[in-house]
Amino acid sequence: MRRHPDWLKVDIPGGRNFVKIKSLLRSAKLHTICEEAKCPNLAECFGGGTAVFLILGNVCTRNCRYCNVSHGKPGILNPSEPEDLADSVKKLGLKYVVITSVTRDDLSDGGASVFAETISKVKHLNPGCTVEVLIPDFKGNISALKSVVDSDPDVVNHNIEVVKELFSDIRPEGDYKISLKVLSNIKKLKSNIKSKSGFMVGIGETSDQILNTMKDLKKSDVDFLTIGQYLQPTKKHASIRKYYTPAEFKEFIKIGLDLGFKHVESGPLVRSSYHAANVFC
Repeated sequence: MRRHPDWLKVDIPGGRNFVKIKSLLRSAKLHTICEEAKCPNLAECFGGGTAVFLILGNVCTRNCRYCNVSHGKPGILNPSEPEDLADSVKKLGLKYVVITSVTRDDLSDGGASVFAETISKVKHLNPGCTVEVLIPDFKGNISALKSVVDSDPDVVNHNIEVVKELFSDIRPEGDYKISLKVLSNIKKLKSNIKSKSGFMVGIGETSDQILNTMKDLKKSDVDFLTIGQYLQPTKKHASIRKYYTPAEFKEFIKIGLDLGFKHVESGPLVRSSYHAANVFC
């Protein structure tokens, strides 16, 4: 059994807010990436009254080797999901909400229209609420991306996930160039929107590959960057090749800021939406 370093220890989930959010999500038949992906920050985020909503169901059409989300043939879409999510945001009193999804390659627009409807309903029912979306690549469909951007989210995030050299092994159904194109197109569609991306380390990448990925993201006009430690969900997933120290993650922050990113969130437990509200609110 692999024992994680002490700096990766997290609290056991529990407490009043944790129970409240779990109960609300179940009653509204909503999903969170926090639960589906076994996020190490589940206790902290739920305990603090926040969650990252997962739309378009909880079954992904792709099978990435780092991800714990179920994959296979997704079920039918829930037509009330956008409204139910917006209502849940109101009940929780959230001022910053993150909405992500499974990848739905079975849908003609990849689910972009559902993203757009959800953003619109959240903003209508929750005036003043900041909305961040973490989107899939939509197979590079610029029209799909435009429908999301046109719905006026405050932040559009698309994670590159791993360095270019690991895509064929870790993200065989993804495409590094398409992901970079998605990111560069965000600002082309709306110049004043905030863009964001992130990736994991510890799967076998080199220092040069990390630096080159950061440079590629900056060239793609990304404003905000997140870097975190990969943690193997099960024995069937890609193995951990290295544990980066907190000092190494701090060095990534310095490198990222020197490259010109507006903000870099980097640490062992950092995930794409970790402490997101602290940056924008």
